[in-house]
Amino acid sequence: MKKVKNVTLINAITSLLLQLSTIISGFVIPRLILQTFGSEVNGLISSLNQFLNYITILEGGVSSVIMANLYKPLLNNDVNKVSSVVKTTQSFFKKIAIIFLIYSVILAVVYPLIVKQNFSYLYVSSLVLILAINIFVQYNFSFSWRLLLNADKKVYKVSIIQIGLIILNTVLFAILINFFPNIHFLKLVTALVYILQPIIYNIIIKKHYKIDKKVEIDKELLKDRWAGFGINIAAFIHFNTDVTILSVFTDLKVVSIYTVYNLITTGLRQIVMSVSSGIVPSIGHEYNTGNTEKLNKAFDHYEFVITFITFFLFVIGGLLITPFVMIYTKGVTDIDYYQPALGIILLIAEAIYCIRDPFVGLSYSAKKFKDIKVHAYIESIINIVLSVILVYKFKLIGVAIGTLVAMTYRTIFHVIYLKKNILYRPIRKFVKNIVIFGAFTCIGIIICNVFFSIVNVTILSWIIHAIIYCLVFAALYLIMLFIFYKDELIYYKNTLLKFIK
Repeated sequence: MKKVKNVTLINAITSLLLQLSTIISGFVIPRLILQTFGSEVNGLISSLNQFLNYITILEGGVSSVIMANLYKPLLNNDVNKVSSVVKTTQSFFKKIAIIFLIYSVILAVVYPLIVKQNFSYLYVSSLVLILAINIFVQYNFSFSWRLLLNADKKVYKVSIIQIGLIILNTVLFAILINFFPNIHFLKLVTALVYILQPIIYNIIIKKHYKIDKKVEIDKELLKDRWAGFGINIAAFIHFNTDVTILSVFTDLKVVSIYTVYNLITTGLRQIVMSVSSGIVPSIGHEYNTGNTEKLNKAFDHYEFVITFITFFLFVIGGLLITPFVMIYTKGVTDIDYYQPALGIILLIAEAIYCIRDPFVGLSYSAKKFKDIKVHAYIESIINIVLSVILVYKFKLIGVAIGTLVAMTYRTIFHVIYLKKNILYRPIRKFVKNIVIFGAFTCIGIIICNVFFSIVNVTILSWIIHAIIYCLVFAALYLIMLFIFYKDELIYYKNTLLKFIK
């Protein structure tokens, strides 16, 4: 048991470091693009990446299905079954890679004709193909190995590899932009760096796993794929709808505003998801042991830590997001980046997404794809319809509201679903957490706004206020833990002590 806990903590820590690296790179590279090329190029790249990511629709939730089907054979050391799952996965993703290649060529032809932009046809078309290289390589060579490592609770290996590549890419980009300020060249270098990823994965898999290449493809393995399709559609729409709608109904400078604020909200979400991704394989293994009591206890700990991190990060983010954007975009005058309402709404939507993640993750691990697919479709419809309706009048705020309402709906569904079908735990546990955290959060917001409001926005004042806000909420949440969560406090203290020993 100690080994599992240590692996879980190592996975969470390395995943967190990966997301921190991703966030830093995600701020550095767009800032360099804004400084060198302006808001329109930044918006163009963001828009193209979103359109290229449409290919994830074809994946149809397969990653979740594959992970769920790997837990048990890995637990039982069933080499034949693991090999069959891996071979089936590789076959599927190679087909996706071919379809993506065709789609990329079509996008390169069509995109310059349908989206408002001030660049030449060749400029945009060639950029589409360059940006497509990395995604093609991942589908064709990397995804099956990554899923195997993640399902086997070796998330830390995936994280370490990606951290190294992110650092290498960021450093190269920062250096080369000073000597070759050409966006096509810079993005091509990025694509070439990430070709190293599947090579490294392949070396690790050959060293640690016995994959029988002669096994037959399991035709029944992906039978839940179409049930997972709705789930994947909802996730895709959540991450891509806003930029796509803004690209079609506004212009690329407005897209740039959205993507700058989304850098912060996405960064915070990724931090929470990194912790979650380190825990969820252990929850999946716990579910497959069949011990409901232990599963409930493990889930309580899982839900608590995700709720705690989400509230802490997103509340402080809400207090600091607009001042940060003002500092980040200083000197960029081609459009107004002061959009405080946008920042707050996006943060609330992403916070809700994070809080529901344990509930969604356990549903995946339990292979309940068919049961939850309808509500994933409903979430997608709500997001698209509201965003399209509201973008005409409210533009940036409109698409953000559409996302927020959709997130809220599906979160409520998952809480109720787990209570009735998997954990049979009372809903009041979830409500209690939200009420307690919400009450202490309100107190903290009042304290920060009354006594520590930011007046003059500078880098130094932002850093000082960030430290103050962190201390205020750390103190308040610590008091909250001692009053309402003594058992959780003891559990995580003991887990940390065991890990250190």
